[in-house]
Amino acid sequence: MNDIFMRNVFKKRECIEHVLRIIMEMKNLQVLDYTVQKDYKNLQGRSAILDCVARDDVNNQYNVEIQQDTEGASPKRARYHSGLLDMNTLNPGQNFEEFTDSYVIFITKDDVRGNGLPIYHADRVIEETGGMFGDGSHIIYVNSSIQDEDTALGRLMHDLHCKNANDMYSEVLAKRVSELKETETEESVSMCDALEKLIQEFEQKGELQGEARGIAKGAIKKAKETAKALSQEGMPVQKIAQILGEEGEIVRNWLEEEK
Repeated sequence: MNDIFMRNVFKKRECIEHVLRIIMEMKNLQVLDYTVQKDYKNLQGRSAILDCVARDDVNNQYNVEIQQDTEGASPKRARYHSGLLDMNTLNPGQNFEEFTDSYVIFITKDDVRGNGLPIYHADRVIEETGGMFGDGSHIIYVNSSIQDEDTALGRLMHDLHCKNANDMYSEVLAKRVSELKETETEESVSMCDALEKLIQEFEQKGELQGEARGIAKGAIKKAKETAKALSQEGMPVQKIAQILGEEGEIVRNWLEEEK
């Protein structure tokens, strides 16, 4: 499950719609609009770039995140993403009761919750009664390591890990993967080749040399600029961190700093 590649897959409405329909178990769900790499600026706090943000035909909001590493899928991070969706939902003067539901969905490489389940739904509950609080805020973890081909969710997880379009169950995803891998359009140039070329360009400029830890302020600034440029090309945080010789969480913080 390559997060760079999946971001490009999600650039097609029908693909993100297909994924949401299966995870939400809503076969008629329709995506009205969506943004890949949605940049939320927070002038008084921490900003964030979300993998994919979508809105359906009843105005429910969705944030779909592809997470390769456990540290990027923490409950606190999910909570923050949920808050970012909420603060951009109501217009001035709107009543709070007009709040629609929001869903933060982490599709993770491994079982980060650790209970061996294919999917986890987290909602606020009232401790004394066990009943739902009903604020409309939902967090979902999907464990992509379980690829039970007897279920729609398992087949979807199989497809997200699949490198060959001919081996996919979903015609929608298979068509998109074929477009990305087999056509010569700018959008579908091999991601690996493109990223390798970008790395070589930065190396030639000397922008990837040196130790990232303990370097001078000027070098830190350069490292941040390099991280930003690589991220804009679709490179995942862990790969950027590997190139710069820095911790993944530190690089993630650089990318989310207020610009």
